[in-house]
Amino acid sequence: MSITLDIRLKRANKVYHEGEVLAGVVVLASKEAVQHQGISLTMEGLVNLQLSSKSVGVFEAFYNSVKPIQLINSNIEVAKAGKIPGGKTEIPFEFPLTTKGNKVLYETYHGVFVNIQYVLRCDMRRSLLAKDLSRTFEFMVHCQPQKAKLVPTPVDFTITPETLQNVQERSLLPRFLIRGHLNATNCVITEPLTGELMVENSQVPIKSIELQLVRVETCGCAEGYARDATEIQNIQIAEGDICHGLSIPIYMVFPRLFTCPTLETTNFKVEVEVNIVIVLHDDHLITENFPLKLCRV
Repeated sequence: MSITLDIRLKRANKVYHEGEVLAGVVVLASKEAVQHQGISLTMEGLVNLQLSSKSVGVFEAFYNSVKPIQLINSNIEVAKAGKIPGGKTEIPFEFPLTTKGNKVLYETYHGVFVNIQYVLRCDMRRSLLAKDLSRTFEFMVHCQPQKAKLVPTPVDFTITPETLQNVQERSLLPRFLIRGHLNATNCVITEPLTGELMVENSQVPIKSIELQLVRVETCGCAEGYARDATEIQNIQIAEGDICHGLSIPIYMVFPRLFTCPTLETTNFKVEVEVNIVIVLHDDHLITENFPLKLCRV
């Protein structure tokens, strides 16, 4: 006897803010009537922290601070024990998204070493002989927009052999001059990162110019921190030996789920940086790094 269990929310985009109510239905479909011992819904919000392989074993104290952090855990009964008729049954529910105590709901974020996830789980308990049914469903939480008006902080940059760091033999570097600007380094997460770049001169041909978005995740405690930077996305903005003196637009949309407003707590931090990467013809890389501050308005 097959029975399927599903959760459907009324909101198509599945995005909620703290204090709102998740409304939807539990859908049960079965060819014949089904006995059950009760149907319940559990709302769970967790921060999962992971150590990168290079940090494992470095700090003993880490193992306490990388335990999952519970943000929310509440339970409601949707239906008391009884019988569900054959066919399709929809049971409506309303579940308030509120925390106990002074806990803060961080924004949904899927990273490499930090993961913030919110799920609804529906459990249908059945008699000893029949297997219990369970279904999980992820929904998104957005933090409350900040009230203050965001003042953009434009940044101008010039890249020459003299401005580069981590260079052993500066005298062997080819001559080049690249100028440009980013329109803001404190960005609204729903709006693109914009700016422009210009190659004024270069002794060697350029192969490619790329924009690299990087997440910087820090996990740890007072004894020490593990800081890891990983790439989120890479966009090529120019290919080949481009014309000198030509203005190249910089335009990058922040991907949903893989970015969140800049977050700093006692046990973890999530930050975002952007790299402008110039690949020379002999595959040498020139990288200029800009830390970004993301927020929601």
